[in-house]
Amino acid sequence: MSKKRKGKSGKKGISNLTNTILSILKKERNQAFNYKQIAAKLGVNDASSRNQIIKTLAKLAAKQEIEQVERGKFKAIVNTEYHTGVLDMSAKGSGYIISDDFEEDVFIASNNINKALNGDEVEFYAYKRRKRGKVEGEITNIIKRAKSEYVGVIQIQKNSNYAFVIPDSNKMYKDIFVPINKTLKAEDGDKVLVSLEDWPEKADSPYGKVLKILGKPGEHNTEIHAILAEYGLPHEFPYEVEAFANELDTSITEAEIAKRRDMRKDLTFTIDPKDAKDFDDALSFEVLDNGLYEIGIHIADVSHYLQEGTVLDDEAYERATSVYLVDRVVPMLPEVLSNNACSLRPNEEKYTFSAVFQMNDKAEIKNQWFGRTVTYSDARYAYEEAQAVIENNANVTLSAVETSQINTQIPQEVALTGKAYNTTPELAKAILTLDRLAKIMRSKRMRDGAISFDKVEVKFNLDKDNNPEGVYFKTSKAANKLIEEFMLLANRKVSEFIGKQSPKKTFVYRVHDEPDESKLASLQNVVSRFGYKLNFKDRKSTTASLNNLLQDVVGKKEQNLVDTLAIRSMSKAEYTTHNIGHYGLAFDYYSHFTSPIRRYPDVMAHRLLQRYLDGGKSANEADYEEKCQHSSNMEMLATKAERDSIKYMQIRFMEDHKDEEFVGVISGVTDWGIYVEIIQNKCEGMVSVRDMKDDHYAFDQDLYAMVGRSNGKVYQLGDEVIVKVKNTDLVKKHLDFNLIGKAN
Repeated sequence: MSKKRKGKSGKKGISNLTNTILSILKKERNQAFNYKQIAAKLGVNDASSRNQIIKTLAKLAAKQEIEQVERGKFKAIVNTEYHTGVLDMSAKGSGYIISDDFEEDVFIASNNINKALNGDEVEFYAYKRRKRGKVEGEITNIIKRAKSEYVGVIQIQKNSNYAFVIPDSNKMYKDIFVPINKTLKAEDGDKVLVSLEDWPEKADSPYGKVLKILGKPGEHNTEIHAILAEYGLPHEFPYEVEAFANELDTSITEAEIAKRRDMRKDLTFTIDPKDAKDFDDALSFEVLDNGLYEIGIHIADVSHYLQEGTVLDDEAYERATSVYLVDRVVPMLPEVLSNNACSLRPNEEKYTFSAVFQMNDKAEIKNQWFGRTVTYSDARYAYEEAQAVIENNANVTLSAVETSQINTQIPQEVALTGKAYNTTPELAKAILTLDRLAKIMRSKRMRDGAISFDKVEVKFNLDKDNNPEGVYFKTSKAANKLIEEFMLLANRKVSEFIGKQSPKKTFVYRVHDEPDESKLASLQNVVSRFGYKLNFKDRKSTTASLNNLLQDVVGKKEQNLVDTLAIRSMSKAEYTTHNIGHYGLAFDYYSHFTSPIRRYPDVMAHRLLQRYLDGGKSANEADYEEKCQHSSNMEMLATKAERDSIKYMQIRFMEDHKDEEFVGVISGVTDWGIYVEIIQNKCEGMVSVRDMKDDHYAFDQDLYAMVGRSNGKVYQLGDEVIVKVKNTDLVKKHLDFNLIGKAN
């Protein structure tokens, strides 16, 4: 790969010198330059070139395009209004800037990117395109780089002293130049993590150094570690953090119990996924003498062990969240805490932080209490086991529940241990009562305007070597919703308890803004092609029609597409100290309190709640707002990594099905091709327009379709088609299909 050297002098002079000087002065418009400094930036030092620069500076000053601020020193005359925003690169090398100063994104042509990279915060000036009147711009300064580390494949240049790293990301439009002494002795073709060090003025590519050799491309661990490295996420704990955690006193002591509400005698159990290793929430149930139900929502007291100012807390804060990849969990806390001391395992005493409610038969709260507790879990249920209790006893009326009436045998196929799991009448009654109360609470939430997103999750059956043997879909049933409602209740009531205090106290809220009207309009355009209608007259009609849509598509070929588009039409939920409520849940107050093993904001919520229960003053809002922003950013990165890992496993799965034909739904249409999602396994791939060889197809933006110019054939969003795997690329995470034709 060769480098172009700009600014070489010669008899013909320096090419395009006027624009080059203007570009230098505009880029650093607050600084004055003399001819020697400009010559140095251009890499020239001969007399002829210097004379050219002097003459050009004089001409530009005479035209009043630059000004001489002191003898021999020049600055740009700025008549342009500059803006700031964030660059979103396309795979083609151009990009768009998202800026608060413009309603629409500002297009940046590739020749106006000026060394900015995807996600960078940039300064730019804007102008209108003559043809379409749309806003276009040029980047003038990079305010803040979004990232400095990239994953890619290294290419060692033969018989030379340098290498190039070709980044995996299609949004990184430049290869990275690495001197041979900074390659860590990586072999040609290795996948590596590289850090950007510099981007010299005259260099076509940025300079970097290899930080880590990840392995050979395509190998399972290499690709999983590459996904984590791409987003700056760790895959192991530093030695000092592990050592600190292992030295913690995790015993349950009488002295500590004396400081807490002792709830060890209350009937308590957990309900979690069957493969869960950490259990950070449990429910307790008791019928009081006054006929009310006392329901405890008990959360692992992580803050008891996670003390501020320690290396353990610093590491947990930096991670901010556990990352759930397709084959593993990268935890926020070391195993001694996440899977042991803080995990509410059956038949063990644990320190917990609890929200305890007294409720009547109508799920109305008559009393509430928050504080630190000690609990003892009597049983551990998988969701499937709790679901079996609910389904097997669905016809039992709770007022008539007796031992003889409860079917306590859970089918063997859902048993956690592989053997039939026996519950007790007391536990069964608790689950059935909680299920009934949860359904009442959920019904009320829906009436209040909550939106029911029950998107199907794609899961894989993996063998011992992490090869995908099959795909299955995770759906939410009554047992899942039982837990969800009581966790929502605790999150809402804790934030409400603090949020309504006067004077105002700093707290960590989980907020969700109202959806963007233009995104809702786009959703309407798409779903109308499937025969659905939405009503956006007001909030009530919007949420009602969205819920009806999500219910109507269940089990239909377009379900996953519509679910995905509906979620994308919503604003993103985030953490902040500024409460605006949660639109999707229809709550005025909402926080995250119930998962401190895997989310740092929950740890902050625990600390703040205890502070205020102890009568402490309001915490510093600016400090907590910064922590909230960090937590939101890390959550976003973790979500991207999780999606990439699923995409990677889908491609591995499809590698073994290259000879099969599949029926899929067109899930996206662009000018470069159509995207197809296979109905039976939700794997999505692309059919390039170049491979649609029966005609010349053109993208019709209004129809969301590819239209054949000669035969008039239309491939439209939502159409069922038959596809076959053309290519699987584990490194780039691309799945390409050949189009066989329309289904039916």
